[in-house]
Amino acid sequence: MEIATLGAGCFWCVEAIFQSIPGVLSIEPGYAGGDIENPTYEQVCSGGTGHAEVCQIEFDTNIVSFTELLDVFWTTHDPTTLNRQGADSGTQYRSVIYYHNEDQQKIAEASKKHADVHLGLDSRIVTEISPIANYSTAEGYHHNYFKNNPNAPYCQFVIGPKVEKFKRSTSKK
Repeated sequence: MEIATLGAGCFWCVEAIFQSIPGVLSIEPGYAGGDIENPTYEQVCSGGTGHAEVCQIEFDTNIVSFTELLDVFWTTHDPTTLNRQGADSGTQYRSVIYYHNEDQQKIAEASKKHADVHLGLDSRIVTEISPIANYSTAEGYHHNYFKNNPNAPYCQFVIGPKVEKFKRSTSKK
């Protein structure tokens, strides 16, 4: 078992995408990289804590590798926009990989270089790669948000289409 901590905009979207990956055992929405311990959602959304919305993904390395998770990460958000994903803007929505050890750091850096060259993006990748710091879990109502709130407007208009696009792209493989 291993843990990956990824930020790719709203953690509800990240959670919904990664829940469909074989080998992912659990996903915990949370906050990382900021200046205070145990911030609230409201504090993080204010943009003043320095935290990013992230998901800690526990995965079985016998089924899915960290590299494979990063392949999903690069293709399910726009890693070229600084502090923004779609209509969500602010440092809390930044693209970030928080590594837990040197191996993850090396893999993340190599994966970023590869994605920058081979994904055919219009701009350079701006994704931050940093050691995990100041992580705390998000409030309970954020967990399984898409599954628990499929009729909420954000779920219908943002998360749902993103999940469907990802499912279509993986069914072609």
